[in-house]
Amino acid sequence: MTFSGKIIFFIALLYGVIVAGANVIGVVIPNIFTSNDLTNGEMDGWIQFLETSSTCNWTQYLTFLVPTVLCIMHSFSTRKKRISHFINLPIAYSTIGISGWISYFILELFYIRIAISLGYVFNVADVLKTSILNLAVEATVTFSLSFFVTETVHRKYVLPKYFSEGNLSRYTGTKYPKVRFLFIVNYVSVTLFPVIFLSTLILSLQQRFDFHIDTKSFYMLVVILAIGIAISILLNTYFSKPLEKIKDRIEKIKEGDYTSKINFVANDSFGELADTLNDMTESIESKTKKILEIQNSIIEGMATMVESRDNSTGGHIKRTSSCVKIFAEHLKKVPEYKDIPESFYNAVIKAAPMHDLGKIAVDDAILRKPGKFTDEEYEKMKAHSAEGARIVENVLSSADDIEFKKIAVNVAHYHHEKWNGQGYPEKISRTDIPLEARIMALADVFDALVSKRCYKDNFSFDKAFQIIEEDLGTHFDPVLGLEFIKCRPELEKLYN
Repeated sequence: MTFSGKIIFFIALLYGVIVAGANVIGVVIPNIFTSNDLTNGEMDGWIQFLETSSTCNWTQYLTFLVPTVLCIMHSFSTRKKRISHFINLPIAYSTIGISGWISYFILELFYIRIAISLGYVFNVADVLKTSILNLAVEATVTFSLSFFVTETVHRKYVLPKYFSEGNLSRYTGTKYPKVRFLFIVNYVSVTLFPVIFLSTLILSLQQRFDFHIDTKSFYMLVVILAIGIAISILLNTYFSKPLEKIKDRIEKIKEGDYTSKINFVANDSFGELADTLNDMTESIESKTKKILEIQNSIIEGMATMVESRDNSTGGHIKRTSSCVKIFAEHLKKVPEYKDIPESFYNAVIKAAPMHDLGKIAVDDAILRKPGKFTDEEYEKMKAHSAEGARIVENVLSSADDIEFKKIAVNVAHYHHEKWNGQGYPEKISRTDIPLEARIMALADVFDALVSKRCYKDNFSFDKAFQIIEEDLGTHFDPVLGLEFIKCRPELEKLYN
C-alpha cells in the first residue's frame, strides 16, 4: 500500500484538528472555577503578576504550538517508517497532544521564580496545587478525548479504506495498544478524571472561602481510587490472559502445530472462543493427517513402482528407510548432533524412501542389466540423482512443510556425492554436501553391501563395516561415519 502526500496531509490535519479541539476543551474546563470576585487573598500577588506580565500572555499558546510542531515532524519523518507512522497516528497524536501542557507547566515554574524575585507576594503552595490539578485535568481531557475520537475514526473508516487486506504487522514499527493500556486509559477517563475534576473544584472553593475538608474525607477518596485501580487490574486480567493464550495458540497453528490446546475454561465469550478454536484445530489436524497419508501413499507407491522395475534392489527402499531411522535415533543422543531440531530427523526418515525416485526415468535395459555397466550406461544411470530431485520437487511442489521439501530434494539429489568430491552428480565435497544426504549415503551403501544382488553375493557384517571404515574421509563424512558404525548392533538386529 502506498500513500500520496495529500492523503497523509489530509488525515494528519483531521487528527490534528481533533487534538486541538480536545486541547480547547482542556483549557475551558479548569476555567469554569475562575472568578475574580471570590478570593481569599492568597493568590492576589500571582494573579497581579500574570495580568501585568506581557511575557506570560503568549506562553498559553504553547499548549497548541508545541503539539502542532511535533505532530508535523512526526507526520513527515523518515519515509522508511511512513506507513507505520500513518497506522500509529491516533496513539502518537494523542500522546503528543499533552506535550503543550507539560511545556506550559515547566514555564509556569520558571515564572513563579521570576514573580518572587520581583517582589510579588502570594502563596506558592496554592499556586502549585492549582497548577498541578489544572495540568492533570487538561492533560487527561486532551489525551482521553483525542485518543478515543481519533482511534474510532481510524479503526472504523481510515484503516479499512487504505488497508483493506489487513495484516498490519508486516509494516515495521507498527504498534498495537495492549488491553492493559486501554484499561489504563479507561480508568483515567472514567474514574481518575472525575476525581481530579472534583479536587480542582474543592481547591478553588478553599481558595475563595474559609473551609477545609477533614482527613476522613481525604482517606475515603484514596480508598475509592484504590478500589478503582483494583477493579481495573482485575478486568485487565480477565481480558488479557485469555487473549494472550488464544494469540499464542494461533501462532503455533501458523507454525503447523495442531496438537496442543488452549488450556482455558470459562463460561463466557472467551471460553466459547477457546472451545471453538480447539475444535477447529482438531479438525485441521485430522484433515492434515489425511492429506499427509495420501501424500505418503503416493510417494511410497512411486518408490515401490521404481523398485519393481529394478530386479537387483528388492526391499532396498524399506531397508534403507529402517537404517536411516536407526541412525537418526542414535544421532539425537550424540553431543555434536543432539541440538539439531527433531523436525530435521523426522524429515530425513520420511524422505528416505524417495532417494531413488529418479530411477523411474532410467531405461529398463540399463536398470535391469545383470552385469557391469558400460561407461555410457553408467553416465545414464548417474542421471537418476538429478532427475530424482526434479521429480521430488514436482511431487512436493504444493507441500506446506518447506523444511521437509528441501530435505527430500537434497536426499534424492546428493546421496551419491562423496566426501572427497569424486561423487555425482555435482561433485561437491565435505560439508557442502547436505547433512541429510550424508546420512542417506551411509544407509544406501550399507544396504548395498550386506544385500545380495544379481551381480554379487552379500558381504558379511564384518566386511561391510570394514569397507565403510576404510572409506571414512574419502567416500563418507569421517565423523558421521564413525557414529554410523556405532549403530552396528541395531543394524545387525534389523537385517537378521
